Amino acid sequence: MAARKRRRSAARKRREQRLKAGLLGGAVSVVLLVVFWQVIWPYLVSGLLLIGAVVGGWRLWRTNRLIQGRDHQWRHEEAVKAGHRTLSEVDVMSGGEFEDFVVDLCRRDGCTEVRRVGGSHDDGADVLGHLPDGRSMVIQCKRYSPKRRIPSREVRDLLGARVHFKADVAIFVTTTYFTGPSERTAVQNGVVAVHRDHLGMWNSGASLLSLNEVNGVGQGDRRHRVRWKETYE
Repeated sequence: MAARKRRRSAARKRREQRLKAGLLGGAVSVVLLVVFWQVIWPYLVSGLLLIGAVVGGWRLWRTNRLIQGRDHQWRHEEAVKAGHRTLSEVDVMSGGEFEDFVVDLCRRDGCTEVRRVGGSHDDGADVLGHLPDGRSMVIQCKRYSPKRRIPSREVRDLLGARVHFKADVAIFVTTTYFTGPSERTAVQNGVVAVHRDHLGMWNSGASLLSLNEVNGVGQGDRRHRVRWKETYE
């Protein structure tokens, strides 16, 4: 019993000693801080400002990365969504929806200032904008049944729109095909004739500028025309 009391007493004395040492150390620190404040405070303030700047910069960087990541994800999802539309889905669009579809594809390929202007007084244009290389463009959109053909007069209307809007490039986008004379009129006058086959390529990821390299070709070989007749006639 006596031994237990002695141990308790010794433990209490040790705690009291540690407490006194802690209080003494704290008092000494306060005294030193007061005495040397003129020397210490510039470094202390500078350190706090540096820490604040680092933390603030890190938060801004993290917020910017989050915003950029979400924007990139949204653009990617929109591009994939546009690319996954089948031509059958395009065929049942309204005229306005088809124009919006073409606008989306243009923006996907890096075209700028792209906007719809279609309407009752559109002066032969449905979409205006600029190609990725900076040239201005005017686009005529025709969502026709695959049985129908684009006549030459509609290509000539687009030529007039190119003059009216002072555009560098005229593009005719359709869900069907051109007649022989209308395709020749387009090619001879520098109009990019995007017929159904080219529209499918564009929708699947080919760039708008790349379609100019196959302008005037690709309306189907003999086997394609046979399948087309079997399907639509």
